[in-house]
Amino acid sequence: MKYGRTVRAMVIGVNVPVHDRLTEVPDLAAGPGYAHAVTASGRLAFISGQVAFDADGKLVGPSDLAAQTRQALGNLHRVLRALGADWPDVVRFSWYVTDTSQVQVIRDIRDELIRPALGDRPNPASTLVQVAALVRPDLLIEVEAVAALPM
Repeated sequence: MKYGRTVRAMVIGVNVPVHDRLTEVPDLAAGPGYAHAVTASGRLAFISGQVAFDADGKLVGPSDLAAQTRQALGNLHRVLRALGADWPDVVRFSWYVTDTSQVQVIRDIRDELIRPALGDRPNPASTLVQVAALVRPDLLIEVEAVAALPM
């Protein structure tokens, strides 16, 4: 039995192994900007947490959550592309932040970068956790993902 609205994933006419993004479940509030669940099949890639280091290993945007979010997502996108995947193939994000009071900044950057690729499909499943600290004290955000690799 399926609950709520589901959306089939397509990328320019090529089927990808993301099957459904469940956004509506009876007696459960809609997720603000994410799917409650995503089903996928085939090969999965578990992408390690990405932070705001540039290609030379230097921090981008000290004390700037927007700049760090943009760089971390850019790094994640580079890993996706190296796997032959893209934003529509992401089934789950896990976000680790040192301050959740600025969550809207993260959502705005995320939507700016991934919404054009997703079109009318819902965002991937997502969890955001506030942590006391990341591996370095100047890091504000880390994002990891699970992607269903295109066949």
